[in-house]
Amino acid sequence: MIDLGISKLALIGVVALVVIGPEKLPSLARTLGSWLGKAQRYVADVKAEVGRSIELEELKKMKESMQDAAKDVKSSMESTAADFEKSWAEATSEYSTTPGQDNSEALAELGRSVVPAYRNPDKNWRVKQKAMPQWYKARSGVRTHVQSGAARVARFRPKNRFKQS
Repeated sequence: MIDLGISKLALIGVVALVVIGPEKLPSLARTLGSWLGKAQRYVADVKAEVGRSIELEELKKMKESMQDAAKDVKSSMESTAADFEKSWAEATSEYSTTPGQDNSEALAELGRSVVPAYRNPDKNWRVKQKAMPQWYKARSGVRTHVQSGAARVARFRPKNRFKQS
C-alpha cells in the first residue's frame, strides 16, 4: 500500500503549485475530485452488483430446495390418499348399494341401523338476516341509524358541570 504521510502530501502540493501554477490548481483539484468520486461510485456499484448476484444465486438454490420438498410432500400425499381410498373402498364395500337397490334387510341382519342420506333442508337464508334483536344491537354497539361525525361528537361530548357566567 502507498504510505502517504502529511509531509509527503505537503511536498506533492508544493511541487504541483510550482509546476501547474496557482491559477489552474483549483480547477485541477475540482476535476481530480470529481474523477475520484466517479471512481468510488463505480466501485460501489460493482460491489452492489456482485452482492445482488450472490443473493440471487442463494435464492435460486433455496427455490430449488423448496420445490424439491414440495414435490416430495405432494408424492407422499398422493400415495397416502391412494392408500386411504383403497382402505375406504375395502371397508365400505359391504355397505355399498346400487341405485334402486335397498339393502336395509341386509344391514338389519348384521345388526346395524339404516341411516338415511342427508337432505338439504332448503332454508331461506334471507329470513335470518334480520333475526338479531334490537336490544342485542344496542348492547353490542351495532349502529342502527346513520349519524354524521359532527353530530356524533356533539352527542358524546361531556357536559360541562361548572358553567361560567
